[in-house]
Amino acid sequence: MKAVVMNRTGGPDALEIVERPETAPASGQVLVEVAAAGVNFMDIGVRQGMAWTETPNPKVLGVEGAGRVLAVGDGVEHFRPGQRVAWVYAPGSYADRAMVPADALVPIPDGIDDRTAASVMMQGLTASHFATDFYPVQPGDVALVHAAAGGVGLLLTQIIKLRGGHVIGRVSSANKTAVAREAGADHVIVDTEGRFAEEVVRLSGGEGVHVVYDGSGPKTFHASLDSLRRSGTFCWYGPVLGGPGPIDIMSLPKSIKIGYARFFDHINTPALLRAGTGQLFDWIASGDLKIRIGGVYPLAEAACAHADMESRGTTGKLLLIP
Repeated sequence: MKAVVMNRTGGPDALEIVERPETAPASGQVLVEVAAAGVNFMDIGVRQGMAWTETPNPKVLGVEGAGRVLAVGDGVEHFRPGQRVAWVYAPGSYADRAMVPADALVPIPDGIDDRTAASVMMQGLTASHFATDFYPVQPGDVALVHAAAGGVGLLLTQIIKLRGGHVIGRVSSANKTAVAREAGADHVIVDTEGRFAEEVVRLSGGEGVHVVYDGSGPKTFHASLDSLRRSGTFCWYGPVLGGPGPIDIMSLPKSIKIGYARFFDHINTPALLRAGTGQLFDWIASGDLKIRIGGVYPLAEAACAHADMESRGTTGKLLLIP
């Protein structure tokens, strides 16, 4: 089978497409022919040596995708050869065939195509968790969404609007403004220096926002704090870009609440995974959630996809196609 491996820690040039031997699925595993694999910032973090350090190189990148079942191992009851499936957090998804734990799989409804399904597994589940569980948005709430034209940001904006909230989106360049507004952002701020708090407070009627969703790294942390109203909630995510460093809790303003949203905590059982994806697929089928695929790359061009994502020039979801 063909797979994209990293042979060393480094830049996109550390990635290489190789031929690897194919094995039969073990107990509890499913062999899938990959139709599309998702690209995520966490993949860049792995390549840079920030995660999966216990796994020796060369290792296959990628954790999500969609495709068709080829074979199942012993004990697999809910999936069969020929069935269309999607998955999240199955390391080794940058490949034309992937071995996926059955507990990481969900069936794809007939009305959802493979590329759409692959696009919402990690980022869609993340956005849904943020707006419905971590901070359940209520009608009238005002949210600040960082990277509002990115994969998570576009989905998060739409889900907040579905729940009756208002969105102030922050983007890194003016050419992303229209994309964020198309997703439903009520206001869009263009900022690259982390100087947005004053405008956010003004746009929120002088009080600040109810919730900030910030995965943009340490540069935005303090301005995000300043954007919150009293008793506001700070949802921090995206460790690939680094954390804010030590925090003096006595210096935090306005009785705010800070939390770190960890992906696994909202899909820690197969039942939760399938419930979450079922809600996403229902929203897509009804037209309430629209998926923007911002880039499609051949599997052999995974390095180009990584470079484009790191440049911050992309919008929406990036996919690799074997």
